[in-house]
This record gives sequence, C-alpha cells and structure tokens, in this order.
Amino acid sequence: MTRSLSTVRVEPGEPLPLGLSEACDGFNLAVFSRHATRLTLLLFDGPHGALAATVPLDPDRHRTGDVWHARLVGLPHGAAYALRAEGPFAPAEGHRFDPTRTLLDPFASAVTTGPDGAGRCLVADQRFDWGDDRPPRHPWRDTVIYETHVRGLTAHPSSGARQSGCFGGVSEMIPYLRKLGVTALELMPVQEAAALGRGARDPGTGAPLPNYWGYDPVALFAPRAAYAFGGAEAAFAEFKAMVRELHRAGIEVILDVVFNHTAEGGADGPTFAFRGLDNAIYYLLGPGGGYADFTGCGNTLNCNHPVVRSLLVDCLRHWVMHGHVDGFRFDLASVLGRGPDGALLSNPPLLEQIAEDPILRQVKLIAEAWDSAGAFQVGDFPHQAWAEWNARYRDDVRRFWRGDPGMTAAFATRLCGSSDLYGGDVGGPLRSVNFVTSHDGFTLNDLVTYARRHNEANGEGNRDGPREEFSDNNGAEGPSEDPAVEAVRRRQVRNLLATPFLSRGVPMLLGGDEFRRTQRGNSNPWCQDNEVSWYDWDLARRNADLIRFVRGLTALRRAHPVLAAERFYTAGEIAWFGPDGGPPDWHGPENRLGCVIREEAPAPGGLCLLFNAARRSARFVLPVPPASPWGVALDTAAAPPGDIAEPGAEPSPPDPAATVLPPRSTLVLVSR
Repeated sequence: MTRSLSTVRVEPGEPLPLGLSEACDGFNLAVFSRHATRLTLLLFDGPHGALAATVPLDPDRHRTGDVWHARLVGLPHGAAYALRAEGPFAPAEGHRFDPTRTLLDPFASAVTTGPDGAGRCLVADQRFDWGDDRPPRHPWRDTVIYETHVRGLTAHPSSGARQSGCFGGVSEMIPYLRKLGVTALELMPVQEAAALGRGARDPGTGAPLPNYWGYDPVALFAPRAAYAFGGAEAAFAEFKAMVRELHRAGIEVILDVVFNHTAEGGADGPTFAFRGLDNAIYYLLGPGGGYADFTGCGNTLNCNHPVVRSLLVDCLRHWVMHGHVDGFRFDLASVLGRGPDGALLSNPPLLEQIAEDPILRQVKLIAEAWDSAGAFQVGDFPHQAWAEWNARYRDDVRRFWRGDPGMTAAFATRLCGSSDLYGGDVGGPLRSVNFVTSHDGFTLNDLVTYARRHNEANGEGNRDGPREEFSDNNGAEGPSEDPAVEAVRRRQVRNLLATPFLSRGVPMLLGGDEFRRTQRGNSNPWCQDNEVSWYDWDLARRNADLIRFVRGLTALRRAHPVLAAERFYTAGEIAWFGPDGGPPDWHGPENRLGCVIREEAPAPGGLCLLFNAARRSARFVLPVPPASPWGVALDTAAAPPGDIAEPGAEPSPPDPAATVLPPRSTLVLVSR
C-alpha cells in the first residue's frame, strides 16, 4: 500500500455509474439498495489486511433515489472494501437484511476472501496493454466451437503447462487449438463462484466437495481468482492476456454465463451480496416470501425486473468492453424469459435488450433454451439474434447411431440444419449449435463405453446427472480389452465426431473428445476437481490418430462451404437415396441413408454422404458423380490414416459403381 487509509477523505459522490469507478484522485462507489435504511462501507488495508475504517453513509448526503454513493478521495490501488446493509428482516415481505453480514459490491471486478472468511472487493488496477487486439469476428458459418473448462484443460500433470489450471495455461494450449481447427473457445464459467458445492460431501471421506464447474456465481463482474496464477489481484489482467493471445491466434472467446441463479441458494443458504443488499428486488419470490426455484439451485434471479435487467446488461457490456470477449452462452436461458410471477414471457425485455444493445449486437449469443422447471424452448427461443444449443440434434444423432429403429428421417432433418425448428422466418440453420456431447452428461468416449451413469463419487447415491443419455456400452460396461468391443467403439467415436461437421449449423466439440477423454462414467462431475475431470494429455498422445481425424474434419468442412451454408438445402441441391439407389426407408428398423449434395464453390462438384448405423453391412449403389469420379474423403471404418484424406488428395473408391459399408460406419465421397 502506498498510502494509508487514514488519509482517505469521504465525499458525497455520484449515483452513477454503479460499482467502483476512478474519479478525482480516488474512486466513486455507487451501490443500489432500495429497501436498506443504512449502508456502511468497510475499508481494509489490502486483500488480507485488517479493517482500517468503518464509514457509515448518511442517507441525506450519500443517497440519491435508491442508490447509495460516496467519493473516496485518496483511496489507493491495493485497498479492499466491503459493505454492510441495515433494513427490515421480514422474510414474508421478501426482506432479509442482516447488519452483521459482510457483503460484496455486485459490480466488483475483483474479489477475494479475507482472513475471517468473508468476501472482500479489491481496488485493483484495471489498466492493461491490449496492443492492437482485434476481435476475430468469425461469421457463424465459419465457426467451430470447442467447449472447455479453464482449470480442467491443463490441471493434469500431463499437460506440461507452466501455469496449469489457470488462464495462462489456456494460452499455452493455443498452438494445439489452432492445429485442431477450432475458431472459438467456449469457456465454462469464469466468474467468481462459491468454492464449495452446496453441502455435497465425498461419500468415502465425508469431506466437502468443491464447486469445480463454477455454476454457483458469487460476483458476476469478477474473474475467478482460482484461475489466476497471481491471485485475485491479477485475475482480470491474466484473463485479458489470455483473450489477447487467443485473438492473435484467430480464436474467439465465448463465456458461459450464469444469470439464472446465484450461490446464495435458498433461505438457509449463505449471504454474499444480493440477499443482503435487496433480496426482494434481486430474486423471484413466491407467496410468503419463499424463493421461486426454476433452476434446481434454490433461487432464481428476477431477471426482468428493470434493476436486475440493467445489472445483467451492464455485466455483459463489462466483459465485452473491458475483457474483449466475443460472445456468451447463457446457462438455463429460459429463466431469462420469466416474468415476476415466474411465467414465460412472449417478448422478454431482457432478451430483447441484450439482442438490440449497441455494444452487444455484434457478439455471439447462445441460449441453453431450457430450465429446470419444465421450460423447453429449443427452436422457440424468443429472439432470432440468439443461437441455441440444439438438444434435439444431440438426442436424435445419438439415437440414430445407437441403432434405435425409425431414426433415419430425424437424422436427415438434423443433418440439414433442423428446418423443423429453425425453418420459415425463425432464422435458418445457423441458429442451431450442433453438438453430440457437452459438459452436461457423458464425454464422447463414455457415451460409447457405458450404458448407465456411474456418479457415486458425487455423494448423491448416483441419482444426479441426466436421466437419459441414449448411450451404449457396445458389449461391455466400462473399459474393455476385447478387440471387437474396442473396434466398434472407435468406429462410433468417429461417426459421432463426423456428424456435426457434416451438418448445417454450427458444430461444437466437447474438449477432450478428440482424444477420448473419459470421466470414468461420471455424467455429472460438477464437484470433481481431480483426474475424473482433468484432461489427461497422455490420452492425446495415445490417440494421436483421432486428433488427426478431427483436424481432417475441420479441414473438410472448410474445403466444402456447402456444408455450412446459411440457408437450408433446396430440392435441387440435395437428393436422398437408400442402399439400393431408391427412396430411403425413412422410418424403417435399420438406419441407413445416402445423399448427394451439389456444390458450386470453391469448384463445381458434389459430395456423397453414406451412413450405415445398422449392426450389419449394407451395400450402397453409388450415384453418378456430378463432375469427376468419386474420391474417398472420409471412411470411419478404415484404419488410420485411411479414415480421412487431405482435401484434394482423396483416393478413388475400390468400386466406382457400388460400395459396401461395414456396420456402424460413415463414408464421404467427393467429386470435383
């Protein structure tokens, strides 16, 4: 500390902007609380130092409307602050003020925990040299998303990262990500979150389980200190450095944000900020003041209240303006469309405001278009500016490749961009984020290795996690030494990897699926900060051929823009057929399908896609190629390196008139 806090002078200050902002040889602090009768500012001598000053804010001098404010002249960088709020404790009326609680500023951009275990906001120097940083701004048609966890990506010793488990560790993985061909990194929550997982305990040791995933936010404007090599004071600078380096590599950054609930949970949960500052405003409350729970986490933010709506929009602007992020994925986004009574609104003000905001209009917006209370809005999310995680794509593709009868028509619809969901005036195929796996549920390896979940380590009696995965163990539950079992699994992994890259829409890859990362059958490892969740990069070395296969998929998609077009196929662009060359059996017991796609760019030609999800071989009569003879671009039944070819170097098929597809395989032919 360069200056003593005893010299800080407190002046009335200004009510805007909310939060802490530099002003006149010090800082201005503004905090919303409509129902507080008094607000007290606590100043600390550093993040872990002693309480240096207690500053009661006089309502006559330090309050304008519902905003409490003060200018702190001489407050140095390196200090810390917190709040206490007095007001009614009347839960039936929604008020839960407690003057003994130490509270965080909801707008704080750096937070830590003091020696007493209570949260503190840091007066951190936010200056940063961005250099010539420019957002890549990849159009949706060119976007390939890689979903990952900041800590999990490099926490395992096998990563070799110098700053393992941190933002800097992500930067160290950039050469790998570039070679893989991804254009956007979707990071699971990086906002400061509760350290522990809502009372969950290890069933073996009884020790508390951590909140590894980070879906219990505490401070929406602050990067998670645990992801910073230099601690909370350096967290935002290290986050910015990561973004800058990713941008230099042409990779966008999409943040998974949790605006549907907070870590304060239900009535018996902890108090960090919102409950103590104005519970009746920030949360959806039911009769008698109880918390409405549309999230499964004990509370629901009152997202469409004007005050809360402004906070959330300001938060997104903060990450775009100061963090240079390129987009957001909204967890349980249907909650963002619920009104004060909890009902889904036809035109939610928050969603419209985000989509039309002058700062946010150009960033990528992705909705997880459902919540935990029954809302399911895939294909029906209220604003066309939003793309959606397409859960119907996930389920239909899984069921097709598992061999569930009658899935051929549904698979074809998903392959073409889900016109049943995004057709007409709804926005087109690029609203569909096509994924087979995500952080929710099995990894791709586990999807073909386990028929049921194995979540015992989560301490909930294996009752947690998705109820239905549409998975298949392919002959043995768990790892197997049987060559026949492993052969089927390898083929299915390639089929499931290839399908999103052959589909119209935006492909998303779960991090580690490209080298068969396993969670040992755990489909919900939200509390597993260990080798269950961490990326074992030894698997990447053992499965290098699969990584090469995924690189080939991204190259194949780039070489054939027709696969990623912004519109749906017309009848003249795609023709469907069954193995015998006649019409497909759209609802038959065996999922077998072929199509020819006509393309005009980069050179006239075509693609022939053949899929056999049946458990026996199928002989396909090949259609006449539209230009030169067919070449084999992809064959999931072939041994590497014959499973995928470099664009322009596709070998000829053994028989130009017909080909036999082994069970559960994909064949892609190209004609120039």
